[in-house]
Amino acid sequence: MLDWGVPFGEATVDRLMLVGPDGEVKDANGDPTGAVNTAGYNIHAPILAARPDAVSAAHTHTQFGTPWSANVEPFRALSQESCAFVFDQAMFDDEEVEVLSVDGGKRIAAALGDSKLCVLRNHGLLTVGRTVEAAVGWFVMAERVAEVHVKAPAGSPISDESAAIAASTLSPEAAGWRVFQWLQRNLVPDTSVVE
Repeated sequence: MLDWGVPFGEATVDRLMLVGPDGEVKDANGDPTGAVNTAGYNIHAPILAARPDAVSAAHTHTQFGTPWSANVEPFRALSQESCAFVFDQAMFDDEEVEVLSVDGGKRIAAALGDSKLCVLRNHGLLTVGRTVEAAVGWFVMAERVAEVHVKAPAGSPISDESAAIAASTLSPEAAGWRVFQWLQRNLVPDTSVVE
């Protein structure tokens, strides 16, 4: 997990914390290091325990995912990117928005099932992936899909037949990984350029 209070702009591998199965955080010497984001642990630990195929889960409160989740509706095929999710999504329709226990996380895991995306009622989006890169790539793509849904709520959907064709290339795990690679190239400055 990302250490408590670290903004995403400052997220690096050395700012990640290894959290044990009981939620305890220790340093390399086995000494306790302090608190962890309790709600984050309560959500992520049960999901990863229930999904041995998932290496990572991504969730945060975003500009479009959070308002879309207040509709308590799944994504529709309103854009090309949405086709990656329309046949592979779940809804967590529960009012526990402040996940205070592992039991809340277990209910989220049950709602998620085998899907890669779960819309958490009044809470936002959550994605999982077989790699960290895929989970993050799916999450960023889902946020873009939520933006389309918020900005074009009455948009004309793509037919199921056409959405299935698009999903065949957009929904495999490698597609989420590729999205992350594109994002990373845009975030990391090119240091090979000399002025």
